[in-house]
Amino acid sequence: MNGSSPPRLRRNRSTVIEYSVPLFFLIAKDTPPLITVTDLRKVYQQGERTVVALDGVSLHVDAGRIHGIIGHSGAGKSTLVRCLTLLDRPTSGSVAVNNKELANVSDADLRTARRRIGMVFQHANLMDSRTTAQNVAFPLELIGTPKARIAEKVTALLELVGLTQFADAYPAQLSGGQRQRVGIARALSSDPDVLLCDEPTSALDPKTTDEILALIKSVRDRLNLTVLIITHEMNVVKQACDSVSLLEAGRIVEHGDIETVVANPTGRLSQALLPMPGKLPADLPAGVVLDLLYSGNQAADPVISSIARTFDVDVNVIAGSVEQLGEHQFAHLRIALPEGADITAITNHLLANGVAVTPKEAK
Repeated sequence: MNGSSPPRLRRNRSTVIEYSVPLFFLIAKDTPPLITVTDLRKVYQQGERTVVALDGVSLHVDAGRIHGIIGHSGAGKSTLVRCLTLLDRPTSGSVAVNNKELANVSDADLRTARRRIGMVFQHANLMDSRTTAQNVAFPLELIGTPKARIAEKVTALLELVGLTQFADAYPAQLSGGQRQRVGIARALSSDPDVLLCDEPTSALDPKTTDEILALIKSVRDRLNLTVLIITHEMNVVKQACDSVSLLEAGRIVEHGDIETVVANPTGRLSQALLPMPGKLPADLPAGVVLDLLYSGNQAADPVISSIARTFDVDVNVIAGSVEQLGEHQFAHLRIALPEGADITAITNHLLANGVAVTPKEAK
């Protein structure tokens, strides 16, 4: 930029966003979008057999958040993706993006609405005969964008995803992670409000997965997007998501912010995000075993030493972990207390300090 200051993108006098790369095509959004799904049902007929793929799915994704939908194969994730984009019409229920109901709009309005949803797939599905830049440009060509505008947007998008030096490379010359970056740039070419990522890292190695998730978070922050990640990998939820839904047999069985779901020690999402060993050590001395779960400021507090000092007891930490999930730190510890310890007083002390306590078993 020849030493000049970064371009400033103006929507009106009250909205100014700065970028370090010339993202001229971006629009600063005064009212960020929301995703709202209400009582969504999808029923298929396979011969005489009725298949309920989605059974009353309801969820709400706040603007600017990264929301994960996690579930095993057959849970209904692929059907949900198709219904969210109206590629498959739901049997009943509603889908609203940016406060616009999609189920009953005209075909022309639906095409416009779909352009506001960027799609990132498990495999980038690039066209082998096109270069990186040409793959990113393809959606813009389809809608008749002027060539100069296409060149401008493609240049900015490739810089955003870190592929400027690979603009003329063909898919066969790119790594799996680089191909996924091309897919993300292509998904952003239509200036979407929502980025819908369907298993975006399941075909990648762990290091590349980390890099792609970091890129998705960076894109969310810089472009003020709302992101929905469909995944079967709990590590994706741990690293990238602000909130999560557990999908099973076409139903949402758990849902909430990461901090909320983790704070429920008996919840399945909590146990999956902060797992503990299933069995106690066989040689554990007689006493009482407690599982402790705490977050935020408490995660950095000397909880164990506080118990030992306050109640003059030995505390044996037999398992545990401290993890950063989203913007919050969580600790999940399993401790053993000796016979004779005042368990009621210790439990009340922990609860008063914001620590969830779950007794395991006495020996």
